[in-house]
Amino acid sequence: MARADTLARARELDRPELAYLMRFPTADGVKDMELTWAELARDTAWATEGLRGHGLAAGQRAVLTTSGFEGFWGQAVIGALRTLKVTYGIAEAMGWDHRRTAVFHRELDPQVVIGLSAETLEGLAGSADIGEMFRPVSVVMARPAAIPVLRGVGVSACLISAVGPALALECPERTGAHVNAAEWRVDERDGQLFLAAGEQRTSALPETPLGIAGRVVTGRCGCGSEDPRVLLAEAN
Repeated sequence: MARADTLARARELDRPELAYLMRFPTADGVKDMELTWAELARDTAWATEGLRGHGLAAGQRAVLTTSGFEGFWGQAVIGALRTLKVTYGIAEAMGWDHRRTAVFHRELDPQVVIGLSAETLEGLAGSADIGEMFRPVSVVMARPAAIPVLRGVGVSACLISAVGPALALECPERTGAHVNAAEWRVDERDGQLFLAAGEQRTSALPETPLGIAGRVVTGRCGCGSEDPRVLLAEAN
C-alpha cells in the first residue's frame, strides 16, 4: 500500500475529541485539563491572527523553540505558522539544545524567532554575541526570563508565555501580552494572576491562582484588540 493510500485510510478513521492533556503549575500545585481538537483549532486561529499582526506572511522563515510538554500551545503556534505558510525549524527550548537553535538561525536566516528561553540565550552566549545574532531578526518573541536579557542588548523582543493553560502573546505595541478573552478569563489580585476557563472550554477551570506575579491591563489596545493583556513581573 502506497503512503498516500495509508494516509487516505487514516483520514477516514474516527478521531477522539481529546487532543491533549494539559498539565500546568498553579499556586496550589500542578493541575490537569483536557484540550479537545475543536479547542486547539480555535486556539490556532487566535494565534494565527496574533502572528499575522506581527507581519508574518507566506515565504518567510521562522525558528521556534518549544518543548514537548508545551504541546498545548506549541501546536497552536505551529498550526499558525502552517496557516500563514511560514517555513519553520523547531529546536528544544531547554538550554542543552541551544546549538540546534544556532544551526537553524544560520541556515534559515529567519525573519521570525519564537519562544526563546533564558536557558537557550545562556547557551548561545558562550559562542556568539546574542545582540548581533537577534537584532537583525524582524520579529523576536521570547519567554519572560529572556525578555530583559534581549532588551538589554538592544533586541526589541515581544513576550510569549504560557499563563497556566492559556497562551499570552504580545502584539507589536509591546504593552503587555494578550490572552484570548473568548476562551479565558484572566484577573489579578495583590499582584498575582488568576485564570478561569471560559464557558466554551470542555474542562472546567474555576478561578485559579497561577503563582505568577503580574498585572492585567484591560481596554482596547493600540493594535485594535479588546483582549486583556498581562504584564509579567519576570519580563520587566
